Amino acid sequence: MFKKITALGIFIVLAGTLVACGKNDEKINVVTREQGSGTRAAFTEITGILEKNNDKEIDNTYKEAIVQNSTDGVMKTVIGDKNAIGYISLGSLNDTVKALDVNGVSANAENIKNGTYEISRNFILVNKENSSDGVKDFIKFIESDQGQKIVSEEGYIDAPQGLEYIGTNNSENITIAGSTSVAPLMEKLVEGYKKFNPSFRADIQATGSSAGIKAVQDNSAQIGMSSRELKSSEENLDKSIIAMDGIVVIVNKDFEKNDLTLDNIKDIFTGKKTNWVDL
Repeated sequence: MFKKITALGIFIVLAGTLVACGKNDEKINVVTREQGSGTRAAFTEITGILEKNNDKEIDNTYKEAIVQNSTDGVMKTVIGDKNAIGYISLGSLNDTVKALDVNGVSANAENIKNGTYEISRNFILVNKENSSDGVKDFIKFIESDQGQKIVSEEGYIDAPQGLEYIGTNNSENITIAGSTSVAPLMEKLVEGYKKFNPSFRADIQATGSSAGIKAVQDNSAQIGMSSRELKSSEENLDKSIIAMDGIVVIVNKDFEKNDLTLDNIKDIFTGKKTNWVDL
């Protein structure tokens, strides 16, 4: 004798089939950086999330996005949430998260150099024109082949110019403030510089690109670190490009997809697409 199949029973069977096939509704949990972050500024500009209308800039980042104030915060959120998506510096990438290809192109040094990976930016240092000889000497080291070797070893894209650095016994004590993306690289550069100048001291403050630039303007730091381009109000400072970096779109390691288009990334981070089923 056949059992009577109710509408509820059919619904349960169908729902179970959808879950088994991985087609159940799964809300995308967008993770972004805070306002003032150079990584956010570069990411939103490159992906088209940031709209420019004459002198006005409108950041259309999804209003329900989870805002984190550091690279580490973004990574921890993605590690703990299989439906989360965020973005970090290529140099900060490790095997605790999955990096997505963008338009079929992987984020690596070769693809950033040849321009096929589209989400990339410069790492910039700013200082005042009348900076001390010690500050200028430190920047000279970073631009030398010895400094650029450190840039490459730390996973960023270097630009060696055939410049050799010779120590100067620099014993200054300076403050370097700004981008949380640049700060880990800066720590390594300071270590490398101190091998030539053991008495040199640097207080590195990871405060965000905008805060770092402002600190130089206000004379509370001698060098500012930025992972975005300078605004017109900041162009009175000397600028040095010390590395190129990719911005990597990251997801949980258990996430099934390996690739997103740039258009899909924009739709996700503006809230136009809010469910993984829609992709």
